[in-house]
Amino acid sequence: MQATLDDSCTPADCAYFLRRVFDELHRLDGAMKASEKGPGHFAEPIRLIKELDTGIGSDQTFDNLKKHQTALIATRDEINTWMQGHPDDYR
Repeated sequence: MQATLDDSCTPADCAYFLRRVFDELHRLDGAMKASEKGPGHFAEPIRLIKELDTGIGSDQTFDNLKKHQTALIATRDEINTWMQGHPDDYR
C-alpha cells in the first residue's frame, strides 16, 4: 500500500492506480483480520476500509472507483498515518 503513496491518478495510469490502491487496501484488510494480534488490534483501519466499501458498494469498475477517488485516497492516507504509529506491526 505504501508503494502507492507517491503515485497519482494520471490520465495514462488512473485506472491502474485506483485499482491498485483498492486492491492493496483489501489485501491489508485480509492480513489484519488474519493476524495473530486479532482484528481488534486493527480496529481503526478495518473500520476505515469498511466505511470505504459502504460508499463504493460492489461496483469496482473504473468509473465507480473514479467517482470515489477522494474517499479511496483519503482512506489510504488515514491508514498510512495509523501505520506510522504502529511500526511493530509492519516490519
